[in-house]
Amino acid sequence: MWAKALDRLLTHLIRQGELTVTFPDGTKRRYGHAAAGPSAAVTLHDPSLPRRIVLSPDLAVGEGYMDGQLTIEDDDLRGFLTLAIRNIAVQEPPWFRRPLEMGRHLLRYLNQFNPASRARANAAHHYDLSGDLYDLFLDADRQYSCGYFARPDMTLDEAQEAKKHHIAGKLLIEPGMRVLDIGCGWGGMGLTLARDYGAEVTGVTLSEEQHAMANRRAEKAGLADKAGFHLMDYRDVEGTFDRVVSVGMFEHVGVPHYREYFSNVEDRLAPDGIALIHTIGRAAPPGTTSPWITKYIFPGGYVPALSETMAAVEEQDLYTTDIEIWRLHYAETLRHWHDRFTANIDRARDLYDERFCRMWRYYLLACELTFRYNKQVVFQIQLSPVQDAVPLTRDYLYRDEESARQHAAE
Repeated sequence: MWAKALDRLLTHLIRQGELTVTFPDGTKRRYGHAAAGPSAAVTLHDPSLPRRIVLSPDLAVGEGYMDGQLTIEDDDLRGFLTLAIRNIAVQEPPWFRRPLEMGRHLLRYLNQFNPASRARANAAHHYDLSGDLYDLFLDADRQYSCGYFARPDMTLDEAQEAKKHHIAGKLLIEPGMRVLDIGCGWGGMGLTLARDYGAEVTGVTLSEEQHAMANRRAEKAGLADKAGFHLMDYRDVEGTFDRVVSVGMFEHVGVPHYREYFSNVEDRLAPDGIALIHTIGRAAPPGTTSPWITKYIFPGGYVPALSETMAAVEEQDLYTTDIEIWRLHYAETLRHWHDRFTANIDRARDLYDERFCRMWRYYLLACELTFRYNKQVVFQIQLSPVQDAVPLTRDYLYRDEESARQHAAE
């Protein structure tokens, strides 16, 4: 029964390219047409996989690959995921899966309910992994968000530097300004604003690992008097700031908390302040998070649509002064991360095990290819309580970027 249901699912799904599947009983079937796109071949070793894939394709395929219950010919994970994601992007689910998809959508508010205690546990799940792991694939500044490839030949480190200065340009930082960094990571953005722009930075994170490293980096750089990082929820911050910046944190807020989040941004901003929110987004209507990503990578995480994000912004007394959409920048960032991780996979295996390495490769490649083929982008949303807080055109931004590049080269 379940093998037949999986056969119907794959017949419906695979239209671009060809997928060859060897079922647990040895039966081999081909789906799609090789001349129409990429091809891949997989073998299902566990008799429970057909049922699990029909009920939850994302979760079952990811777990099957991690556990060796699903193997890919030549271990061509990139080729398999390219084929799968390209087809998922253009096909609606078959009729027998639509009730399950509707159920997931109805439960998304419950799944993304992130009070402070749950948000802290979610952050620890991902960001409190071994610090050595992130050294294997991130740039020297540990920027764990989308780089800005202003030129296609940029290295990862150059693109991450460009990202930070692009954001600083939008913040119109002046020496002595007080800046709140919501979700400060390992401190790279805050330290850049303090060192290169003379800002006084307060960063907050829920990750103990990030908190400790950010403060160590500030001490080492002689910036502890200008950049302090705190282990606390953004909702517990008090006071006002000239600028608020948040890079790669909004994805962890959860839909039920969007109005609360932007209310806090408004409350923290000075009357003529500027905020810059940098987040992964979907170029599609509101949806749900992959169950595999939720279980193994980012519990409580969600990629927002612009419509639901702006609905929360509009409830606040804030002007949206600019929205910029980055398209393939994150695909390129993730490609660099995957290649670096793969080059260091023996060291990753020493830190964890083979199953973890398969999980991490699956995560990085699935995310990269989703940005390439399935309507995932990055939003940069600039906000202010007053509409003339920033110049009326973007010319100022690119002039300042050129000055920043010249300054960095000196």
